[in-house]
Amino acid sequence: MVEAKIGIFVDAENIARNGGYGMQYDILRQFGYRNGGLLLRQNVYLAIDRDRLRTDPTYRRTLEYHSILRDLGFKVNEKPVQWHMDSLGERYGKANADLDMAVDLLLQSENLDQILLVTGDGDFINVVRALQNKGCRVEVLGFQNVSRDLRREADFFISGYIIPGLLPVETSERPWGEVGSRVRGVCYSWTEKKYGFIRFLKEISTNLWITDTRHPMSPYRSVFVLETDLPVDCDINRLPSRDIVFEFDLDENEKGLIARDVRLVHVY
Repeated sequence: MVEAKIGIFVDAENIARNGGYGMQYDILRQFGYRNGGLLLRQNVYLAIDRDRLRTDPTYRRTLEYHSILRDLGFKVNEKPVQWHMDSLGERYGKANADLDMAVDLLLQSENLDQILLVTGDGDFINVVRALQNKGCRVEVLGFQNVSRDLRREADFFISGYIIPGLLPVETSERPWGEVGSRVRGVCYSWTEKKYGFIRFLKEISTNLWITDTRHPMSPYRSVFVLETDLPVDCDINRLPSRDIVFEFDLDENEKGLIARDVRLVHVY
């Protein structure tokens, strides 16, 4: 059996600005590799301020962070910050790696079967189409401000918020998915009786397509939630919706799992 050749491409600046600051790259690697195969490319694109490196000792820790990414097998592509003056004479920096990333995607896809594109930038829509026309499967992962058109164009989109451990829940003292832990998920069922069910991903799995939590091979679990436990800023009329991400404590009673202290994380 021929193994799929996989590539992971991370628009790190876009992700950090849009809810993904603190993303765990070891978990990202695990997610991209969840179906097995050959992980041939792991590219991350980062801005670096050379001037600040010379004058700011704290900022120099950036280089250690880059070394950690390399230890995880990522090719670190550093885009130098270019400084400019605006019309008011104010100095501003710019380091856009979109073009570099797009070129690498198109060239390196010649040897890839599947690509995990980590960004929310709608400028990559045409790149995604070109990759698909070359026979690549393209998955998109993002957090906030993900282009709706990019989500629709991808073969598969997943919110980084719901992947176990990708963006740690600092208030949780127990591992993701255990009773007493804090997890994130989406409401897939809602009733006129003012209750519904939230689905969360218990573990990274090859079976993400089995969303029916009753299936024995589904990696998802269902959690009962009352309207009174939902946050006041949640529009009940939009439920159920996979575009609304909740964070909640995982509790349990004699009937099953229950969501407590529910918070609205993001609405796509």
